[in-house]
Amino acid sequence: MLSVFAGFAAIGFVAAYAGPTGMAIAEAANAEEPTSLYATALDDVQTYEGVMTASAAEAEGLIDLGRGGYSVYVTPTPTPTPTPTQTSRSSGGQAAQPAPPGYTGGGSPAEWMAAAGIAEADWGYVDFIVRKESGWNPNATNRSSGACGLVQVYPCSKLANAYDPVVNLTWANGYATGRYGSWGGAYAFWTANHWW
Repeated sequence: MLSVFAGFAAIGFVAAYAGPTGMAIAEAANAEEPTSLYATALDDVQTYEGVMTASAAEAEGLIDLGRGGYSVYVTPTPTPTPTPTQTSRSSGGQAAQPAPPGYTGGGSPAEWMAAAGIAEADWGYVDFIVRKESGWNPNATNRSSGACGLVQVYPCSKLANAYDPVVNLTWANGYATGRYGSWGGAYAFWTANHWW
């Protein structure tokens, strides 16, 4: 008895499942162009959208997703460039010694390190070395050696804008990883020798 009931249930299931599909296939065969179920559903959606007015769509909380493309433009943050200082004439008529080009831009150590591409995990090592070398003063110059900038690049002429903190730290990032293998290695060398 149970097997007879199961057989009727299976036949009913197949009829319920295949019936609408078979009718759709039969209708598509009679149509001039073949139509898929996706195309039929898409036509229904487009018809619904065409009937609905903008105020009705707004009242129902529908969002117009549109079909066009879009573009996004992000304005890049420029790297500040140092402005050269003017040389002044002394009272004797002779030209005074030109002041080294200084950094007059803004920013913070975190912004400078991020712009220089230094991994945030290394910022503690960088902070230690830069505090010892220049006290985070981009215009620091060693009077005896001529080293300059945050990490005391020597000679100062090695970099075009050695006083620019981002330029200085970018160079230092390559130096630390190239010479010591990492900022951690540079830190270990500095603590042992008090220079790097």
